Order: sequence, then C-alpha cells, then structure tokens
Amino acid sequence: MPRHTYTVTWEQLHRDARALAWRLIGRGPFHGVVAITRGGLIPAAIVARELELRVVETVSIVTYGRGEAAWTEPGVPEVVKTPAAAGDGAGWLLIDDLVDTGTTAKVVRGLLPAAHFATVYAKPAGKVMVDSFITEVSQDTWILFPWDTEPQFAVPFAQRERPAG
Repeated sequence: MPRHTYTVTWEQLHRDARALAWRLIGRGPFHGVVAITRGGLIPAAIVARELELRVVETVSIVTYGRGEAAWTEPGVPEVVKTPAAAGDGAGWLLIDDLVDTGTTAKVVRGLLPAAHFATVYAKPAGKVMVDSFITEVSQDTWILFPWDTEPQFAVPFAQRERPAG
C-alpha cells in the first residue's frame, strides 16, 4: 500500500509533458507517437504538439484489477488494442504518464522493441524500462493525476492523526 501521495495538477502535467518534449526533440525524427491508454493520452497529445507529430497511435493494456480493487491490486496484463501502424516501433515515440513497477512497460516493450519509450513520471522499479523520463518519485508514492481527482476541502495537517513511526 502506498505511504505517500503526490498530486499532479493540470498545469504541472502540462509543464512536465512539455519538458519531456524538450528532452526528446533531439532524439528524433519520429514517424509518430504511440500513446499508452489511458494515462498516456494527454501527455502524448502534448508531446505530439510540441514535436509537430501528426500521427498518433494507441496501445491499450489493462493491468490493474477491476471494481473495488481497481486502484490497489495489480492484475494480469491484458493487451486490448495493439498499435498496428507502429510495426516494431522503429522511428516511433512511445509515451505514458508513469512507469511504476514495469509490468505494463515489459508488455509494451515486447510489442514495440524498437520504439523510444518516454514517460513523464518514473518510479525506481520501472525506470530501467524507459529511455527517457522527467520526474522520479519513490516507489511507495501513489500519483494522483488530474483526471483522477476533484477539488475538495482538505483537512489541515495539524488536525489529522499522525502515523506511527
């Protein structure tokens, strides 16, 4: 279970995705972008815009469980849509929001071994699977992306129960 949370706002995600594009600009040229759905869709759109790439393909892999366990229990990776236009990935840029344990990354690397794999955020267990990333967070941190959150009242730290240790 994650011990920490890291909340990413829309503005921060936009800045970080643009920073990723800046880092990638000299790595091309690329034929197009493959977004890992769903989390990679928005960073891929931002990177595609900044690199002036018009061809956007998707790959969809379901890794987390469904129902109540959807956010906490990893399931068996299932490819539900392949990136047909990208071949083996040569000349393609593969984009995701986050590499966590590397489970999804291993599957995608198998599908697109020649692609340049870039993520906005990376955790230690998975970062060896990607070629480029912008921000590293600890393995025990759960990233709250803007599409997974909504603004609401937050209890001040001083009023919360402090964890032991």
